[in-house]
Amino acid sequence: MSRSASHKVTQLLLEWSDGDAEALDDLMPLVYDELRRLARRHLRGERSGHTLNATALVHEAYFNLVDQERVVWQNRAHFFGIASQAMRRILLMHARRRNAQKRGGGQPDLPLDDVIVVAEAHVQDLLALDAALERLAAMDARMARVVECRYFGGLTIAETAAVLDVSPATVKRDWRTARAWLHRELSETRPPPPGGAS
Repeated sequence: MSRSASHKVTQLLLEWSDGDAEALDDLMPLVYDELRRLARRHLRGERSGHTLNATALVHEAYFNLVDQERVVWQNRAHFFGIASQAMRRILLMHARRRNAQKRGGGQPDLPLDDVIVVAEAHVQDLLALDAALERLAAMDARMARVVECRYFGGLTIAETAAVLDVSPATVKRDWRTARAWLHRELSETRPPPPGGAS
């Protein structure tokens, strides 16, 4: 997105925050393609045959964003950070629903794509990652938000710093520490492979 388009998005978000409903109508065509890229990123690691496609995920997230009455939008990065959180929650809701429908327990097979490695081991369970993120948030909420912005939102270091109102150096440090913590946490909680080999 060009600098002028990014500025226009920020301006429309501020107008929307001030109660201008028409600003939302002008905003969506500007952000729709980027929201679809974000949705594809979230869906990349999902099981094949997932009931949601990128378009459906964007639309569900859009309805969540429209209902965000308490959010005072700061800028484009803030918007996409919140959109990414909404998409993650939607996918988790679907995963939990699918898990609840299974008989005999067990976790759904929701492999994460290994293009971006939050944990260097083969993390295959979105619910395990979510539980680990909740534990991380209980220890350090900002660090968990950095993971959400960087991993799930695809935001840059600078965009994440803007969303969280911290320095880029703080984001880099939190990102490095959070990845190491998640790797350790998920490696310890991952069940051994079939046959008992480790």
